[in-house]
Amino acid sequence: MRRKKSRNKEADLDITSFMNLMIILVPVLLLNMVFATTAVLELKLPDLASESVPNPNPENDMLELLIFDNEMLVYYPSGNPMKRIGKIADPKTGEQVYDYALLSEFLQQLKLSIKETGVDKKDIFILSQQNTEYKTIVKTMDTVRSYKAVIVASVVDAVLFPEISLGDAPINVPPATGGTK
Repeated sequence: MRRKKSRNKEADLDITSFMNLMIILVPVLLLNMVFATTAVLELKLPDLASESVPNPNPENDMLELLIFDNEMLVYYPSGNPMKRIGKIADPKTGEQVYDYALLSEFLQQLKLSIKETGVDKKDIFILSQQNTEYKTIVKTMDTVRSYKAVIVASVVDAVLFPEISLGDAPINVPPATGGTK
């Protein structure tokens, strides 16, 4: 019997199926990355030193929105009550919710009156109690940041007070004089 001499031949790698998989997989993964983005909201925490020094400059007067269980109070400047905004019945669920439309309308008027004095105010302090729901704080932040306005036949987000600071609401608060809705 005669034996054949085997030659060491290098085997070719067949990566065609792997390349086909990559051609399909890469675009699918890239398309899904767009949906995995997260929104980041910048917040400023109030300085402890700023409370102790009185400020004669009207640009630095604090605009405060206090959130309580049954109402919201707007103060401008700090300590000067301007508006009390109560809860209304939600038309969809019937439960009591804050009147965000009235809050937005009042803040729009306040922004205009502040601009008439020559001050471009962009910051607001949202002070809430510890038991305030997260969705209430987020909805309030969305309301004070901007509002929908129609400009040249298109709806845009007009800026109200985009620089938001969060804090705890004080326990003893004087009543606002702006009435309740």
